[in-house]
Amino acid sequence: MKALMFWLHKWLGLFSGIVVFIICLTGAVYVFYDDIKLVVYADRYYLTESPSTSSEAMALSVLAAHAQAVLPKGEKVSRVDVYPARNRTWVFRASKTDDSKIGYWQYNVYHKRVYINPYSGKVQFVENSKNEFFQILLALHRNLLLGKKIGHLVIGVTMAIFITLCISGLLLWFPKKWKRKQLKKGLVLDLKVKWKRFNYDLHKVLGFYFLWFGLMFAITGLVFTFPGFKKSYVSFFNTLGSPFETVAAEKLLPNIPEHFPDVLDNALYFTLQQHPAADMMSIRLKNKDNAGQDIQVRLQKNKSSVFNWYYFDKTDGQLIRLESSDMQTLGARMGSLNYDLHVGGVGGLPTKILYFFVALIGASLPITGFILWRNKSKKR
Repeated sequence: MKALMFWLHKWLGLFSGIVVFIICLTGAVYVFYDDIKLVVYADRYYLTESPSTSSEAMALSVLAAHAQAVLPKGEKVSRVDVYPARNRTWVFRASKTDDSKIGYWQYNVYHKRVYINPYSGKVQFVENSKNEFFQILLALHRNLLLGKKIGHLVIGVTMAIFITLCISGLLLWFPKKWKRKQLKKGLVLDLKVKWKRFNYDLHKVLGFYFLWFGLMFAITGLVFTFPGFKKSYVSFFNTLGSPFETVAAEKLLPNIPEHFPDVLDNALYFTLQQHPAADMMSIRLKNKDNAGQDIQVRLQKNKSSVFNWYYFDKTDGQLIRLESSDMQTLGARMGSLNYDLHVGGVGGLPTKILYFFVALIGASLPITGFILWRNKSKKR
């Protein structure tokens, strides 16, 4: 049995090693993206002109028109990131992809971000996100710059292989005899041994500590990659928890007073009044033939799993539904937590630091594993 596990671990590791290395290394860097971008791109995310204490944000439709005016013909604003903090710009995104294309630059037809002062309407910066470092890094992590058609499949298959590597690695880690001395060799690095033995211990000991995180990274990654897997993932956790009762929405939803004549302008104004201290609000602009418009409110900094989600009727501007993270079933809650679990946002800065070092350990395993294989091959 152990011989089979060793054979499986060796060849699956050699087959997927380079992809695992890339995923872990890019993941380690991307963990701090939300923090780094505010420092590196401070002139984009923060206002260069401070608004007066009495000034209000301009209507969203007006700001969207300003953003649209600086974009090339044919490129359309499709999403807005609203930051209630008074020292922040609002980000208007325009993006289009072609799923049939292979390659990052072919798959992304265009991807722009327009950073606007919401109080004056001034455009602070227009970013070609298609060529932005962190966007390319994210695409390398998600699909190896191959585009969605091929890249997502390669990443998904690699994650499935990686889960097998974690399980087979754990079985190989088990000592023949559960004695203190044998157990210690699998848990503590001996710095006095020779290089070849030290490399073996690095792979074995660090691999043991990494695999628990590795399984979580792989499973949450599969949730992103395969919609069918996500559906099964959510359904599984729903069977473990009891569903919450649904309360009649009509009795709870407030009436939306008119502040702006435009429905979406008014909806955003209402939402900002309800959550002035929220971290961010995300709006995906709907087509005219769509009867509804929604606004997602991220309540805590860098935590997408803590939210309120408002759904408005585009005909009269009134609320038709309100969802909240604290009203979800267990399965839906795990689905919402997936991003935070994957990138380390679940516990704030401490978990981000932990994830950074864990991801670096993950990137080291294909290297130490390859060295082990090469050393053994030389003996033959």
